[in-house]
Amino acid sequence: MKIVILGPAWPYRGGIAAFDERLARQLQAEGHTVEMVTFTLQYPNFLFPGKTQYSEESAPSDLNISRNLNSCNPFNWISVGCDIARLQPDLLLVAYWLPFMAPALGTVIRMAKSKCKTMKCVAVLHNFLPHERRIGDKMFSHYFIGAVDGVVALSQSVCTEVAQFRPSLPCACSPHPLYDSFGESVSRDEALEFLHLDTSFRYLLFFGLIRDYKGLDLLLDAFAKMKTRAEVKLIVAGEFYGSGEKYLQQAKSLGINDSIIWDTKYVPDSEIKYYFCASDVVVQPYKTATQSGVTQIAYNFLKPMIVTRVGGLPEIVPDGKAGYVAEPNSDDIAEKMDKFVIQKVDFSEGLTEEKKKYQWSAMTKAILSL
Repeated sequence: MKIVILGPAWPYRGGIAAFDERLARQLQAEGHTVEMVTFTLQYPNFLFPGKTQYSEESAPSDLNISRNLNSCNPFNWISVGCDIARLQPDLLLVAYWLPFMAPALGTVIRMAKSKCKTMKCVAVLHNFLPHERRIGDKMFSHYFIGAVDGVVALSQSVCTEVAQFRPSLPCACSPHPLYDSFGESVSRDEALEFLHLDTSFRYLLFFGLIRDYKGLDLLLDAFAKMKTRAEVKLIVAGEFYGSGEKYLQQAKSLGINDSIIWDTKYVPDSEIKYYFCASDVVVQPYKTATQSGVTQIAYNFLKPMIVTRVGGLPEIVPDGKAGYVAEPNSDDIAEKMDKFVIQKVDFSEGLTEEKKKYQWSAMTKAILSL
C-alpha cells in the first residue's frame, strides 16, 4: 500500500514524533511505501511551555519526511490536503493527541478525502480528550473525529471516550508498542558512570516531560514518607512544562533535596538508555492517564514499574508481575516503593513475558485491519 503519515516527526522532538517514525519504519519493513508529512509550525512559541520544540538529533536517513503543515494557517490546511490527495495514497494515518490540532488536522483530512475518493483515513489516538481540560476541547474533538474513517486507540479508556462522540465509528484498541529505538541496554555500572551517580544507592526514576497531571508532587510527598529512603535516591529526569519552582520548593520544604537528582533538561534519544539502565524501578505517579510511552521504554529495558491506578496504566503493568500498582495518593505510593526496596522481587520473568504483547507488528495489524 501507499501510506501517508501526518503528524509530528523530525525535526520535532518528543514521544509522538518518535512513535510516528518508528511506525513508519515498521510499515516500510512490511513492504509498504510510506511518506511522512509534518509541521512547518507545530505550536506558536507563546503556547509552548518547554524550552524548544526541536530535536538536536540528526535527520533520519531512512525516512521520507516533508515539512508542510502550519497548525495555525487555515489556507495552508487546504493546500496540504490537496498535496496529500495528489499523492493518491491508499491510507492516510493521522496522529492525534490534542484538541488544539483538531482544526488543522480535521480540515486537511476533509480536503484530502474530497480530492482522493479512494483514500481511507485512520487516526492513531494517543489521547482524545486531554488530561488538562480547556474550553472548546469537546467541540474541536468532535470536528476531528467526524473526519476519519476509523481510529486505533492506545487504551480502552480512549475507545470509550470516542464512542461518546461517534458510537458507530470503527475503533480498534492496540496498546502502545515498545519504544525500542533508543539503543541497546548497557550495564548498570556503565549507566551510573555516564550519569555520574554513586553505585552504593538504588535509584527510583521519574522520567519524561513534567506536567501537573503526572503527579510529581505526589511522588515527592511519597518519597519523603519512605521508611527506606536512606537506601535510595530519586532521579527526576525531564523538562519542566512550565515553571518547576513549586516542585523545587516542595522538595526543599520536605527536606529531601539531598536525595534527589534533578536532571530537568529534555533527555535526547541517545541518552535515554542510561537513565533506565541506571535505575532499579520506574515510578509513574500519574493523577490521570490514558496510557504512557514511558511504560514502553521501561518494558524495552526490562525495568519494573510502580504506576498508579488511573486510566490504562493498570492494564499495561499487571500488579505483582511487572511491578506494583498503587492508589493515586502519596501514602500508597510510598508503601509500594518501600515494598520494592525491602522485598527485592525479581520481576524480569514477568517483564519479559509482558513485553511480548507490545510488538509494532500488532499495531500495524490493528491499523490495517480497519
